[in-house]
This record gives sequence, structure tokens and C-alpha cells, in this order.
Amino acid sequence: MVCFRLSPVPGSGLVLLCLVLGAVSSYALELNLTNAEKATCLYAKWQMNFTIRYETTSKNNKTVTISDLDNATYNGSICGDDQNGPRIEVQFGSGFSWTVNFTKQVYTYSIESISFSYDTKDSTTFPDAKEKGVFTVYEPVTFRIPLDDIFRCNSILTLEGRDVGQHYWDVHVQAFVQNGTVSTKEFLCKKDKPSTTMVPTVPTTLPSPTTTPTPKEKPEMGSYSVKNGSNTCLLADMGLQLNITQDKVTSIININPNTTNFTGSCHSQTALLRLNSSNIKYLDFVFAVKNENRFYLKEVNISMYLVNGSGFSFANNNLSYWDAPLGSSYMCKKEQTVSVSEAFQINTFDLRVQPFNVIKGKYSTAQECSLDDDTILIPIVVGAGLSGLIIVIVIAYLIGRRKSYAGYQTL
Repeated sequence: MVCFRLSPVPGSGLVLLCLVLGAVSSYALELNLTNAEKATCLYAKWQMNFTIRYETTSKNNKTVTISDLDNATYNGSICGDDQNGPRIEVQFGSGFSWTVNFTKQVYTYSIESISFSYDTKDSTTFPDAKEKGVFTVYEPVTFRIPLDDIFRCNSILTLEGRDVGQHYWDVHVQAFVQNGTVSTKEFLCKKDKPSTTMVPTVPTTLPSPTTTPTPKEKPEMGSYSVKNGSNTCLLADMGLQLNITQDKVTSIININPNTTNFTGSCHSQTALLRLNSSNIKYLDFVFAVKNENRFYLKEVNISMYLVNGSGFSFANNNLSYWDAPLGSSYMCKKEQTVSVSEAFQINTFDLRVQPFNVIKGKYSTAQECSLDDDTILIPIVVGAGLSGLIIVIVIAYLIGRRKSYAGYQTL
């Protein structure tokens, strides 16, 4: 563990910041904020990352994940006083800042609000960003905790905005620390609390390199659509099955359309279908136009938490699936796999999608995938039959010639 002692913050004493290298994709932050008497007034330890979606100058949508916090500073963090409540401020990367504010009641204290700012003028992080400038998302929280307790949440917590997803886990925080001693009494978040309902006992399989997922039944068909004003601009029908491998354990998840919400947007060159449910924060399908006459699936983004409570997030904006001419739909009745990464694949069933040029809310003529195209079997069968017939004729001819040259018999 590497510790840094920062310069005194006016009115709040010294800040001791320890950065601990955690998972590959993020760093654990630990803050022990002390007052002028060098007594702890605020303690926090947590992990976080961010997914930011932005539009490029070529009118495509890109998503970046911000998880490198190893150069974080805490300028502006304070213990608070009679006029101002405690505040944690974190600066990291190129132009990123994160702030959480606390307030105090008689018997409780609250995580009042969280804000996150990013600067799209940073061309390294946001190449070809259409809009340049500093953007801030503000999320009111007003989550109350007993005054003498430390809040704990090991499960993933997500704040989802229009363009920014904020993800937090392994959270331990106590504002208004009493007598300089961090409490050992924990106030658990809802996701960490033991279930009070009876659940069936499920056999547990220990993770191993050879763990094989149990095959699941075919997912239920879902129908999704996106409107631009009063007109439908995107149509999609499909059964969806997620195949996720994490820590050498593979999970197969069928998406239930009856418990799945959907939204999206349509533009001249791009279209978005977003699905979300109780465990899926977002599953994005982003379509794009190429060569001004065809469309294809260009990007898939996902953020969700698995059955074991761990979080899974991934984005790939360099795909090339479901290619079809503009003005038509794409259809594939047989099972098809969209390989987003080595750890994440999507299996589709009875797929039909049209993200552009939808007329009167109905599909246009479909272009079928190669898996559905049975016409190619006809020449294959005919060719195989002719080849077999030729082989038989040649063999019969050779046998006939052998008999006719058996030689003359002696009289």
C-alpha cells in the first residue's frame, strides 16, 4: 500500500490518502480526514469507475470507461463546520472531478448528493468529440445512516444518467465520526442485507478452469421499439441470451422481455436500443450507417451485476454484425452469436431488426442471414448426387473392361 500525506486543507486539518491497487480495472481509495486536533472526522474507503457516452464529429456514439484513479488528489475535501457539511472532493486523470456532500440531522447523517465532471476537450480520452467542454452530472441521493454507524456496501451500486454511468462497490464511509474513532457498527445497504425470504438451496460449484455452464432453454421472444416523436423509428424482435465469463466461471442469462424495459434514440447516421432490468443497468445496441446505403450493428455496451453480486461492464464500438441495405430489415431465425469480447457473447434467436427507415411502424422486406439461406443447399445436393453418379459409372466401366480382357480359352 502506498500512502501520500497531502498539504493541510484550511479548516480541516491534514488529509491522509492511501491508494491501494485493487482489481485490474480500478483502484481502491481510502481517505482518513482529520480535524485541527488530528482526530478523525470523516473516513471513507471505496472503489468506483465511470462509463461516459459521447457523440463524435462523424455522428457516431462512443463509450469510454474511466477507472484509472492512481493519480487522485483530494483538494477541497473538508470535515465541515456549522455552515458547511463534510465534503469529499477527488480530482484524477485529465480534467475529471468527483464530489460527495454530507448533511447532518439529529440522529442521522445523509449522503446528500454526488456530482461528477469531465472535460471532452481532452482529445486523448475523447477523440473526435463533437461537443468540447466541461460537463457535470449531478445526482441527489439523500440516503440516511444512523449517526454513530459506518455505512457499508460491498455490492455494486450504480447511478445511471443520460450519458454517464457511475459504479461504486466495496464502500465503507462514515461522516461525523464521533470522538475521532471510526465506528465498528455497520449500517448495510439493501443489497448486502441477508434475504428474509426462503429461497431454494442451489448446489454451489467451485470456480475452476474447466467450469462448464449448464445449458439453458431457449430465451423468450421480446419485441422492442423506439419512437422519434410519434413515429416508430426502430423495430427489434429477438430472444436474447447473455454468455458471460468472469473469474473462470461462465454464466448464461436469458433476458426476460416481460421484466425488461427499453428506450433508445434515432438519428440520421446512428440509432440506439437500450434495455434495462433489475439486474441489468443497461444493455445498448448501437447501429450505424455505412457507405450511405447499408446499416449494421456497430457497438454493444453492457453494465450489470451478476447473481453473486459482482459487477460486469464492457463496451465494444468496433463490431460488424447484422449488415443489411437501408430500407430493409435484417432477419436471422436460427441461433446467432454476437461476440462482443472473449468474456462476453450474446446469442440471438428469431432475430429481426430494422433501425432505420421504418415506414408506418412496420418492417420492410427482410434480408436473411446466411444461416437461414437454404437455397445454397440445392446446388450442393445436386452436385453431390452428380458426383456420386459419375463415380458409380466409372467404377462399372472399369469392372466391365477387366472382364472383357480376361484372355482366350484353349479349345
